[in-house]
Amino acid sequence: QVQVVESGGGLVQAGGSLRLSCAASGRTFGSYNYAWFRQAPGKEREFVAGVNWSGYSTGYADSVKGRFTISRDNAKNTVSLQMNSLKPEDTAVYYCAAETQRWTEEVRRGSDDYDYWGQGTQVTVSS
Repeated sequence: QVQVVESGGGLVQAGGSLRLSCAASGRTFGSYNYAWFRQAPGKEREFVAGVNWSGYSTGYADSVKGRFTISRDNAKNTVSLQMNSLKPEDTAVYYCAAETQRWTEEVRRGSDDYDYWGQGTQVTVSS
């Protein structure tokens, strides 16, 4: 069982920055891939960014590439998402998710690939 808790959401003006954090439980944290997804009102949940177990492989949605950076600290069991140059269209609930197939090199982008999810944190970007 993995517990995932997100924090760091809030209200920011367009062009601003936010940093989301994801804290996960368990001694197996370092062997799992993690990803951030988001869901805007009336839209389907979509992949934002992911990082593999070692931190050396990452993946990003085209819509956030160059603006968002995902990272992890295996010593602290945390995954972070640094979001810069935020746009109103980034407004959504952001979810952190864990894929519990261990030692996977590839960063997967499907929500079905992830087994444990946090409750989400709201990010609102005003124009």
